[in-house]
Amino acid sequence: MFHYDLPNIQVQRLAVKLNPAAEKLVMQSAHPWVFSKNIEKINKPGNAGDIAILFRQKSNDVYGVGLYDPESPIQIKMLHYYSGKTIDKTFFSEKINEAFALRQSLLATNTNSYRLLFGENDGFPGFIADVYADVMVVKLYSAIWFPYLKDILEVLIEVSGCETVVLRLSRNLQAHDHFDLQDGMILYGTLENEEVEFVEHGVRFTANVIKGHKTGYFLDHRENRKRVGVLAKGKTVLDVFSYAGGFSVHALAGGAKEVTSIDISKQALELATSNAALNGFVDNHVALAGDAFLILEQLIEEGKTYDVVVIDPPSFAKRQKEVATAKHKYAQLARLGAKLVSTKGVLVLASCSSRVVADDFFEINETALRSTGRKFVIQDKTYHDSDHPVTFKEGAYLKCGYYKFS
Repeated sequence: MFHYDLPNIQVQRLAVKLNPAAEKLVMQSAHPWVFSKNIEKINKPGNAGDIAILFRQKSNDVYGVGLYDPESPIQIKMLHYYSGKTIDKTFFSEKINEAFALRQSLLATNTNSYRLLFGENDGFPGFIADVYADVMVVKLYSAIWFPYLKDILEVLIEVSGCETVVLRLSRNLQAHDHFDLQDGMILYGTLENEEVEFVEHGVRFTANVIKGHKTGYFLDHRENRKRVGVLAKGKTVLDVFSYAGGFSVHALAGGAKEVTSIDISKQALELATSNAALNGFVDNHVALAGDAFLILEQLIEEGKTYDVVVIDPPSFAKRQKEVATAKHKYAQLARLGAKLVSTKGVLVLASCSSRVVADDFFEINETALRSTGRKFVIQDKTYHDSDHPVTFKEGAYLKCGYYKFS
């Protein structure tokens, strides 16, 4: 039973015509975003979650269905392409089951934490569903989902087998009252502790599902963390921008001699320390709080080197105007990292800025590393894990390079 009467909102159907360029983009690329500037005609005013039916300019044939979002510049979030479609519980159930099927290979491993719905990439624009053991955290970024929330949650609970559902709301949704729904609300089941323990490739972690960043943890680097764990055996490891210690704890579990975690947030480092302790590692984990750039400079001055250096910063380019600065920061981090990697060591450089595309990121790294005069080979370049599928260009954000120094 749900603890709250979830909204029962009557939606209307809107007849929409786009300009020719946008019509072509939707028809040829199945792109999930329609911007307000591309809407030529709409038959009546709409509310968040109303069903937008796209009609061809000339023939009046229906070629797509989306949800209307009057508060966003992306005014129609697409759900279905090439024909009409009834948007109901059956429709959502089919999409959720498709998404769940994509995660089966991951769930066959010793892992009980995964992203079940990855927004647009799984056909749910602005809707994230992360699972931590038997707790599901749903994060909404748009009011379009409130009319459909009950139906979708019922299917998600059935498919995942979760016993608890926590609702998280984006800042823009928290700024207004939406049917008395609040960030951190437990919609279904019970939650004895807001710190939920889960397993990632055999390593134990906790996520604060009520107050934690995003949904409580960053699941997307799972495969890279596992890989660093393998690289770390018998080695010294530096984890920069460590947050809750994902890379650090995998390195410790993989047999690292010593791991140093750097983060500007003392609270995040406390999480990293507790996650290390959760796996039995207390004595060989060092936490340094402060500005990562300054600490790296200080470590270089002290002559410190590490066998494995992982640099995984937060997004440096949340807006287009920040891209140039972001690129400069990535180059700076690559150069600092190169000075801290020991002979025959490995430098792992990652980016989660979608506006800095993968080709540019890897080129920045290679140029910066060459400028240090050190010899290196590119071991690998990795992208999204299986529970973060990419189905449109802007949906890709994660990239990671492995550089082996001689």
